[in-house]
Amino acid sequence: MAMQFYASPEQVQRDRSEYARKGIARGRSAVVLTYEGGILLVAENLTSLRKISEIYDKIGFAAVGRYNEFENLRRAGVRMADLNGFSYDRRDVTGRGLANAYTQTLGAIFSETQKPYEVEICVAQVGATVEADELYRITYDGSVMDEPGFMAMGGQAEAISNVLRERHDVAADLGAALKLAVEALGSVGGENGAARELGAAQLEVALLDRRRKGRAFRRIAGTALITLLEGGKDLPEPEKGAPTGDAALPAPAEAKPTVSAASEDLEGNADSGDADG
Repeated sequence: MAMQFYASPEQVQRDRSEYARKGIARGRSAVVLTYEGGILLVAENLTSLRKISEIYDKIGFAAVGRYNEFENLRRAGVRMADLNGFSYDRRDVTGRGLANAYTQTLGAIFSETQKPYEVEICVAQVGATVEADELYRITYDGSVMDEPGFMAMGGQAEAISNVLRERHDVAADLGAALKLAVEALGSVGGENGAARELGAAQLEVALLDRRRKGRAFRRIAGTALITLLEGGKDLPEPEKGAPTGDAALPAPAEAKPTVSAASEDLEGNADSGDADG
C-alpha cells in the first residue's frame, strides 16, 4: 500500500512564499516616490505592456511580476472603484479601501489555491499636500504596508530602496525626483555591480499631479520624458478642448451654405398657394 504524501501547513506556506518571491525577483523593478508636486511612478519596462496605470481620479497602480496576474487585479480594482463611485460618491473611493480589497483577494489566493500570484503591487493616492499622500504595498500573500514616501518592488528591491532612503526629498521638483528614481533603478543589474544608464526607451513613467483638477494621473513619454531626463522642464499640457497640430479644426469651405433649405419660410408664396377657385 502506497503511503500518502504529507507536508505540514507551515512547510506548504514556506514553499509557496519562496515560489512567489523567486518569480517576483526575476522581473524588472519599479519605483514609487512622493515629491513636491505629487507622486511619481517609474518602472523599467522594455515592452508595450503597462506596469503603471490609473485606477481612479487620484489613485494610481504599479505592479511587478506576472503581467496576466497583476492585470487581472488592476481590472478588478477599476471595476470596484467605478462601482463604488457611481453607487455612492466619488469621495468614497480611496486608496486605503482598494488596498484592503487587494489584501483580501491576494490573501485568499495564497491560502486557498495551489499556486500563489507572483505579483507585488502598489496603490498610490495623491493628496492635497505631501503629508496627505498615501502609498500602500501589497505583497503576494496579502500583506499590506503603508510606505513612508517611497518604495521599490521587484528585482533587487532592497538595494534600490537603500538608494532612495539616502536621497529621497519630498521637497524635490519633478526633474530631481525622476533623476533619483532612474539612478536608483540603474544602480543594480550592471556587470560586476556597475551602475547602468537607463534611457527613455527603457522606462515607463507616470505621475499623480496634485495640482490637476479631476483626474490627477498623467503619463510622461516621448519628447517630454527625454526633456526631463536631460534636465529640462516638464512640458505643459495643452488646455482641454483646445485642438493642436493635426487635431486642429479645418478652415470652413468657401461658399458653404449656412442655412438649411428646409428652414425657408414658404408661407405667402404665390407659387405655392392652393388652386381653389
